[in-house]
Amino acid sequence: MAPLELMILQTLDAGPNHGFGITLHIETVSGGLLGVEEGSLYPALHRLEKEGALTADWTVTPAGRRARLYTLTAAGRKRLAKAREEWAGTAKGLNRLLRYA
Repeated sequence: MAPLELMILQTLDAGPNHGFGITLHIETVSGGLLGVEEGSLYPALHRLEKEGALTADWTVTPAGRRARLYTLTAAGRKRLAKAREEWAGTAKGLNRLLRYA
């Protein structure tokens, strides 16, 4: 799974959110180390929706703007659990490499 998809699913695991909220969450939680461009975010959201990992419904924000609210599905939660395991293995391997290289 691509890192962006993992970040999106992880963000939505905390609850439904709209595109800008997902971007803001990722940037805030990462302390500004990770940024997401709209040109990458929305194609990933559409792909995840098409694959059944999330749903999207139109809503009106408190500011009165229309926005799509993305929600993680049961299939998305399973996919997230698998991706967490895979990422943990990747991080472990990279840490080993950095120690001994």
